[in-house]
Amino acid sequence: MIRVASVGECMLELQARGADWHLGHAGDTFNTLWMLRALLPPEAETDYVTAFGDDPFSDRQRDFMAGHGIGTAASPRLPGLRPGLYAITLDAAGERSFSYWRSDSAARRLADDPAALRQSLTGRDLIHVSGITLAILTPEARRVLRDELARARQGGALVSFDPNWRPALWPGPDVARSAMRELLAVCDIALPSWPDEGALFGDTDPQVCCGRLLSLGVPEVALKLGAEGALTATAGTPAQVVPALPDLTPLDTTGAGDGFNGAYLAARLAGHAPTVAARLANRMAAEVIGVYGALAEPGVLRRGWAEAQREIASADR
Repeated sequence: MIRVASVGECMLELQARGADWHLGHAGDTFNTLWMLRALLPPEAETDYVTAFGDDPFSDRQRDFMAGHGIGTAASPRLPGLRPGLYAITLDAAGERSFSYWRSDSAARRLADDPAALRQSLTGRDLIHVSGITLAILTPEARRVLRDELARARQGGALVSFDPNWRPALWPGPDVARSAMRELLAVCDIALPSWPDEGALFGDTDPQVCCGRLLSLGVPEVALKLGAEGALTATAGTPAQVVPALPDLTPLDTTGAGDGFNGAYLAARLAGHAPTVAARLANRMAAEVIGVYGALAEPGVLRRGWAEAQREIASADR
């Protein structure tokens, strides 16, 4: 049985829809796990590793996860805390603007109990984290998380990492670069985005970005290029561009990169090569941008996944 964990912060999501607001649940690593849960076999174990408050909104989050087959492992519940909140507004082209309220989010303390974190990560086939996971933690908590990821990796887990640089969450770019390099040292699959990587690390183009990550010892890179698709690279093989689907008109681009991550990882767990995984992930990212909010319905995702696999099998014959 496949056992997957994703570590980070799931927030309350307020989505503007005309004159009304819709309340949901989302966050980059949760969105990735949502896609994984939809695409992995039903018997796969998927857990979101975080910390919850003891308020009604935390209860609502836990119930939402449980209702969709997502566990919470040994994630603690912390008295007096609550989930973070963000609101999304969209322009006519589907591009987003965000407002955040997360200073007292319980998830900031997800690594305060190393024993509970270790329990949550032990015995996994895959563990996914992001730069936002790192950014919300104290330096000491980042060290704890990195050590526990290294321990889980020694036990056979693959570690995937999306740097997902958000400047507002960091005290400065030097701190972000240092924290990300430390995490990349225990990473098996890097899932960065362009041009974020160029802005943070000074890479002059996507090929240089992939080369830098491989030089750090990361075995596999899938660099998201937005409307241009993705670039995949592994040690000892040339990087390959995997084009995006043509002529897509997004309804809402929220969560597209996270959906790509989840589909890419599901494909790799199923044994697909990186380029095939990127083709499937591009297709599933298109499903995400066709709905409001970060989370497409699981049934929609499973149908899209089946269609994508048939399309690729047919094209490769």
